[in-house]
Amino acid sequence: MSKSKVISTDDILATLCHSVTGVLTSASGNSVSYSAMVQKITRTCMRPDIGCFVLFDGGFTGLVITNFTSQAAMEIYGDYMRNMGMPEEEIAHSHLSDDVSNVLGELMNQIVGDFTSKVREQLHTSITQNQPKMMAINKQVQISVDTTMDRPQARRVTFTTSKQNIFYLELAMDKTEFIKLHDFDIVEAIDPDDIIENEAKQKAEKAKAKAEKEAEDSDDDDFMAGLGL
Repeated sequence: MSKSKVISTDDILATLCHSVTGVLTSASGNSVSYSAMVQKITRTCMRPDIGCFVLFDGGFTGLVITNFTSQAAMEIYGDYMRNMGMPEEEIAHSHLSDDVSNVLGELMNQIVGDFTSKVREQLHTSITQNQPKMMAINKQVQISVDTTMDRPQARRVTFTTSKQNIFYLELAMDKTEFIKLHDFDIVEAIDPDDIIENEAKQKAEKAKAKAEKEAEDSDDDDFMAGLGL
C-alpha cells in the first residue's frame, strides 16, 4: 500500500508565501523574497508602521496579518504606481497617505485571492475571505481569531524587498492536515487577463497574415497588368 501524502499547516503557509511574492513581484516589477526560516509565535499582532489583517473561513479557519515598515510600504507602493504608469508628481510621499493604505489593501486582497484559488486547486477545499483591513498605526495592536479554532498555530515569516526593506507576514490557523488518498490532476485556474491577451495576439497574427496576403495579391495583379493580361 502506498503511503498517503500529508499536507500540513506549514505547507499551507508556504503556499501563502508564494502568493505574496508572486503578486507583489508582478505588481511592483521588482523581486520580493521570503526567508526560508519561519518563526513559531504565540500570538499575532499588527505592528507599526502599516498593518493589515484578513480573516478567512471555510475548509479551515485562519487570520493573515501583514506588517510593513514605512520604508517597505513606500517602496512597494511607489514601484506599483510607477509600474502602472503613474506620473511621479501624483505619487504620495508619506506612508500616512490614504492612497498608500488603499493600494496596499488592494494588493493584499489580490494576495489572499490568489491564495484561496491555490487552496481550491491543490487541496480540493474552499475558503472565503473578508475585505482586507489596512491601517497606519503607531503602536502594537493584538489581533485574536475566533475561538472556534481548536488548536491554533501561529507563524511569522520575514519578507525582503529588492531594496532590502523588511516586512512581515503572520498566519494563525487551525492545526490541520490534508491527507491525499489518491492522485489527482491539479487544474490550473484560468486567468481572464491571459485569455484576453491570447485573443488579442491571435487577432493581431490573423490581421498581419491577411495584410501580407493582400499585399501578395496586389503584387500579382501589378505583375499581370504589366504583361498586359
